[in-house]
Amino acid sequence: MKPVRLGMVGGGSGAFIGAVHRIAARMDGRFDLVAGALSSDPDRAAQSAAELGIRSYSDFTQMAEAEAARDDGVEAVSVVTPNHMHAAPAIAFLNAGIHVICDKPLAATAEQAAQMAQAVRAGKARFFLTHNYSAMPMVREARAMVAEGALGDIRLVQAEYLQGWLADQTSNKQADWRTDPKQAGAGAIGDIGTHAWQLAAFVTGQTPDTLSADLSSMVPGRAVDDDARIALRYGSGAKGGIWVSQVAVGQENGLSLRLFGTKGALEWRLRHPEELIYTPKDEAPRILTRAQDRSASSRTPPGHPEGYLEGFANLYSDIAAVIRGDRSVEDRIPGIQDGLSGMAFIAACQNSAQQDGAWVKVQI
Repeated sequence: MKPVRLGMVGGGSGAFIGAVHRIAARMDGRFDLVAGALSSDPDRAAQSAAELGIRSYSDFTQMAEAEAARDDGVEAVSVVTPNHMHAAPAIAFLNAGIHVICDKPLAATAEQAAQMAQAVRAGKARFFLTHNYSAMPMVREARAMVAEGALGDIRLVQAEYLQGWLADQTSNKQADWRTDPKQAGAGAIGDIGTHAWQLAAFVTGQTPDTLSADLSSMVPGRAVDDDARIALRYGSGAKGGIWVSQVAVGQENGLSLRLFGTKGALEWRLRHPEELIYTPKDEAPRILTRAQDRSASSRTPPGHPEGYLEGFANLYSDIAAVIRGDRSVEDRIPGIQDGLSGMAFIAACQNSAQQDGAWVKVQI
């Protein structure tokens, strides 16, 4: 496969997620990073680009226009900025006919999300959203098992994402924008709650109709939620729950998903990403490993650990395949609808919390 020429917006020197995306994009040799508007500061943008050996732009609008006009211009661009800066560059590149790979959540506001969706529908360029955990092999295996009926009818869905790094008034580059409502749009429900929401929907194939949310800002003076307890009701009759927190002291990145059906149960935890616990009804639990994975998402033999970075790389590899015309894997790549679903989840949580936990419809 000829590598896809890739650009990047954001992700300059010192940016965590930008470096993650660059590693993931080059892991399978399917992308070639050639240009970037890596910072809104021209000097920092130029320095960051020079370190990477790519063309530099200080403005993403200029980059979109210039790259679209080049015979060797970028074919896709990764947007790895804070939430409030997803919409403008994504729309600029979509309008220029350049595919967009965007970090989650989709945007900071419902208005921005709607504008992005309109740009996707109006053009031919594709939009991809990097919910990396759903690209891990055993998560994809769980999805296949649910679809095959291994659990029977789903009755209970429980997703958790627990962190403790914002348990006080931490101030650093990563924390400051995430706790600023103007930049983030929401707190824990946007930053990690959308991951839990998407993971549950990806594996079960179901999205809740209604929810009831209790949102808290436990750190004094914090303007966004940092802990959320959310009850879910599905149209199928299933019930569920999501607990996300960034003030759970001692928790580093505690993402997990548990499903219970009429015929069996599944459990997956990020701390042990290569294991899936399957318990058929009235039988002992079984630990499934990548030896049972059928998604062809692995790079090393079972027992050679793969994890966070490889999940991102799986998405990038699949995205490259779709861009090059292979549509066989596109159903497992999050896109604009997943982004809109995440934004509807955030809005419903905030709406419910403002009404003391009233049950509200999830308007996707």
